Amino acid sequence: MRLVMLGAPGSGKGTQAERLSKKYNIPQISTGDIFRALKRGEQLPGMTLSKETIDEISSIMNSGNLVSDDITIKVIENRIAMSDCQNGFILDGFPRNIPQGEALDRLLEKHNIKLDAVLELDVPDEAIVERLSGRRYCKACGKTYNLESNMPTEEDRANCPEHCENLILRDDDKPEVVKQRLATYHDVTEHLKPYYKNQDKLITVIGRKNLENTIKDVDEALAKL
Repeated sequence: MRLVMLGAPGSGKGTQAERLSKKYNIPQISTGDIFRALKRGEQLPGMTLSKETIDEISSIMNSGNLVSDDITIKVIENRIAMSDCQNGFILDGFPRNIPQGEALDRLLEKHNIKLDAVLELDVPDEAIVERLSGRRYCKACGKTYNLESNMPTEEDRANCPEHCENLILRDDDKPEVVKQRLATYHDVTEHLKPYYKNQDKLITVIGRKNLENTIKDVDEALAKL
């Protein structure tokens, strides 16, 4: 199965992508995670990006700028060529706009790969602001929690004793910042919905407050493919 995950920041698409990755035994490909790893000088075993490309990505990120579409699609092409993508993959965080969607279509056509579906999680902005403002991050281990629904377990505390002391609200989860991120999503990324709908690839699932209900709806939608 080859999927693109679509949804506003905080919609839960990352959580679903991670779960579906395990369910179907296919990799979740997050361009953000790849870029951050490359910035640290780390490259996934099997990727063959040149040192020049890695240095360029690191330089762009250190300057606070966005990695260009050309470089991003090069990274995606390199990643999906790896053996673990043979039976499929889940793209999480790419494409973000129409030009990136068109570039991805050209890339997949070049390699004779068919995209099975674009799974959108649709959650009201008000619910996302409430959800993200309750999110907390542990600087010690990098895990993310939620004050209302997902606090550290006893196992979490045993693995990282500093959890209780280090849970913080990240700047990009503050309500005013979340609203700006949502505005950007609606102005730019949301245009991918009609783009993929015209290709008969868009599947929309309503993201519910109860995670188990969302999981059920996602699985039922994908079972129809």
